[in-house]
Amino acid sequence: MDTEAEEPEGVTVAKDGCALVSGGELSSHTLENVLEALLLTSEVSLSLERIHRLLEEVHRVDRRTLRQALRQLDCRYAGTACELREVAGGWRLQVRSEYAPWVDRLQQERPPRISRAMLEVLAIIAYRQPVTRGEIEQIRGVAVSTNLLRSLLERGWVQELGHKETPGRPVLYGSTQQLLDDLNLHSLSQLPELPEIKDMGQLEGALNRMTRAGTSVSGDEDGALVVDAPRDPDL
Repeated sequence: MDTEAEEPEGVTVAKDGCALVSGGELSSHTLENVLEALLLTSEVSLSLERIHRLLEEVHRVDRRTLRQALRQLDCRYAGTACELREVAGGWRLQVRSEYAPWVDRLQQERPPRISRAMLEVLAIIAYRQPVTRGEIEQIRGVAVSTNLLRSLLERGWVQELGHKETPGRPVLYGSTQQLLDDLNLHSLSQLPELPEIKDMGQLEGALNRMTRAGTSVSGDEDGALVVDAPRDPDL
């Protein structure tokens, strides 16, 4: 009478016959698969610290091993439509930018649109932060509406950093990690260098540099700007 072989203690056999070690060290291939599964299902980028916390209670894996597994996973996606990208918020799997036009055909919602005025304010904040509303208006030469700033705050691209110690204690604005993620950047240092923005001429240069940093900007029939941020694959 045949009997099924007992599974070794601490080992679970997956449907494909591969052993998943519980409470011990993961094989390099299995660790890559675990990372891939986490990144595919997460709605946000995952930092190395968060990945480590997710795994350390069950498996003995250090940060150096995690980084090596991420590099191997990156190599696995070479030559495909997807890429592993490290941004300000951590690591994420996304569709390569050259395939974005094809993905756009599948999407029901249009890419988020921002006005020229909003992009100008965003560039000033990114390059001159911390900056007050009055300083933004001085550079642009026109008033900045409350709705425009509120929209940037709601999108998660701008945050209030505190108050400037001058009469009236105006709010100081700065950029966020979400903005860097949407620009496909790891840090503000990756923005091309630019002299301090003091006039509209320098502002135009800042706009060109920001749009080349990883987010494509184009006009539409309403005269607004369309921002095509990198997309996570819907797999």
